[in-house]
Amino acid sequence: MDVNKLLQEIKSRPGFVDHVGMMMAHNGVVRAWSRKDHAKVSGMILHSDREKMQAICHEMEQREGIFAIAFDCAEGLLTPGDDALIFVVAGDIRENVKPVYAELLDRLKAEGCAKQEFME
Repeated sequence: MDVNKLLQEIKSRPGFVDHVGMMMAHNGVVRAWSRKDHAKVSGMILHSDREKMQAICHEMEQREGIFAIAFDCAEGLLTPGDDALIFVVAGDIRENVKPVYAELLDRLKAEGCAKQEFME
């Protein structure tokens, strides 16, 4: 997984220079502690529904000002510090990109990913 690769992939698309003034990138990593109670986490198993995630991205690309969305999600056993989810939202202006970025993050995590943390 490489966020720079996603950025370059979007930049290479026809029409990029005519439609994009902002790109927001997310790089979620496995935490060494649980969000629920801050217990120490030794690892986690991540499951992703790539078809569902792709459908969410396609839906959100239809929003005003959005040029493209690209993502990648890890699968299987991960340890603290590993990349878990990366995505990029490219669009015209921040007033259009920021709300899509925020909703996309919440939806990808809620609808497209499932995790099981392992505590030490």
